[in-house]
Amino acid sequence: MRTLLAAFAATTMLAGAAQATTVYPLDRATILVGSPFDFKVELNKQVKPEDVKITVNGQDYKTVLGGEAQFIELEKGKDDKALGSALLLRGLKISTPGDYKVEVAAGDETKSVTWNVYETAAQPKAKNIIFLLGDGLSVAHRTAARIMSKGMTEGKANGRLNMDDLDRMAFIGTSATNAVATDSANTMSAYMTGHKTAVNAIGVYADRTPASLDDPRVETFAEAVRRTTKKSIGIVATAEVEDATPAAVVSHTRNRNDKADIVGMLLEVKPEVLLGGGSAYFLGKEVAGSKRKDNQDYIKQFQDAGYKLVTDKNELAANASADGNLLGLFHTGNMDVTLDREFLKKGTVDKFPNQPGLVDMTKAALDRLSKNPDGFFLMVEGSSIDKMSHPLDWDRAVVETIEFDKAIGVAREFQKAHPDTLIVVTGDHTHGVSIIGTVDDEKPGTEMREKVGTYAEAGFPNYKDENGDGYPDKIDVSRRLFLSANNGPDHYETFRPKLDGPFVPAVQNEKKEYVANEQYKDVPGAVFVQGNLPKSSESGVHAVDDVVMQSAGPGAEGFHGYLEQSDVYRVLADTFALGAKQTN
Repeated sequence: MRTLLAAFAATTMLAGAAQATTVYPLDRATILVGSPFDFKVELNKQVKPEDVKITVNGQDYKTVLGGEAQFIELEKGKDDKALGSALLLRGLKISTPGDYKVEVAAGDETKSVTWNVYETAAQPKAKNIIFLLGDGLSVAHRTAARIMSKGMTEGKANGRLNMDDLDRMAFIGTSATNAVATDSANTMSAYMTGHKTAVNAIGVYADRTPASLDDPRVETFAEAVRRTTKKSIGIVATAEVEDATPAAVVSHTRNRNDKADIVGMLLEVKPEVLLGGGSAYFLGKEVAGSKRKDNQDYIKQFQDAGYKLVTDKNELAANASADGNLLGLFHTGNMDVTLDREFLKKGTVDKFPNQPGLVDMTKAALDRLSKNPDGFFLMVEGSSIDKMSHPLDWDRAVVETIEFDKAIGVAREFQKAHPDTLIVVTGDHTHGVSIIGTVDDEKPGTEMREKVGTYAEAGFPNYKDENGDGYPDKIDVSRRLFLSANNGPDHYETFRPKLDGPFVPAVQNEKKEYVANEQYKDVPGAVFVQGNLPKSSESGVHAVDDVVMQSAGPGAEGFHGYLEQSDVYRVLADTFALGAKQTN
């Protein structure tokens, strides 16, 4: 025991010492050759510039990195707290592949990190990449979507999802640099930059200063495509286009909520196709519905840059095959989910009655992007799998998964005609959800929990798809899947689909604590479920489980076994040969 305690104490001391000086990029960073990035050293105390020594592979850093860092005498944090000195070098590139050991010494402070700078294949493996991400996509979502849309007989699925037949598979680790649990910002950022970062950060290493827009930047995949090729770029989401996942394709901020600034970053990169919600951040503050704090009119700026604006399903269809860049903004916020948009006509469908779905937008994006003879990179997000999983609205989340799978089907059809296309399908993180069995309304009694069937009592759900559209004709069938989360706030489990609108499990009380929403208390058979999260939590949270990544097409062989999310970037870069010698 004494030995264990001594070892623990020593480890703790070492960990504390390691935190004194921080170097960005972090230790074990992998960097695409020729890709610009910011280099920063944060010291734990104020020092003089002559007291700082930095070497790279034993040489003065200026020789290897090609520039002299700005010396910041004193950085300050919140409440003007002194943090220490820092050095910052923006936009450097390393043009020679290999391992680079960075050593920093400033008095008694020392730090050493190693980077691996890599090149890619000399020739691209694919002309196009379609990267489809189901936000929060978990195994239970996939399984439930298959059962709900295809049915099951004698234990065998009556059909397959489009994602079921992608022939390569890997498990992907999702944790952030500052926490084992993660969010959509840093996870998508890792995919799109090859660098892991902190929760809520996009396209940067999250430094210690409170400002969110000056953190050390790393290049995104779209920026690398723009820098080294003539390919087109497309971004499609059912969320606001400034939301974490679509934003991470091009943006750089410590705070994913810098949505007004993210619009400007989108304009800087100018993706040829940009489709989704979020028009409120394009409108000047004087315009009704705007969420900006300035009078910037980004719709006009995009139009001045050559974009055609479309705002509903009909306009999208009419302009899908036209030339030029396409901006589609179909909602001031997040677009309505499939169940409400197509079937129940709930949510905000009365205000935005003609929204396209993910399938419509994916088809339109491919029509536009495929006009480029040099190819394209397209990111498609099924955004609301996550947005319905947070409030524990599993029926809506599963229907969103079905729609996402239909978009995968569009990509697969495109791939048949264009076999030089890599398709990647994944989630950014998971949710703590599982399918427990079924709920059978025909079982006797009034207590709904007694109608839950597990093991042999579960039987099979009786969803039907008589019209063959791939969606169940109704979700409130008499025997339906029972999905349950392993986390959440206090709430009432009703054991039924929420046909009046998305589930709101908890609301704030006078103490600003989230308590079970009394709206559901009197639903027949409802059961109070005590939450297991802090009372500041209004909904369920993400899980730390690995996500499943599937792929097909040239370059797909790079996805196998276990990968960190940051490793995925390297496979994408290799597929397009973004680090080939002639592009450095």
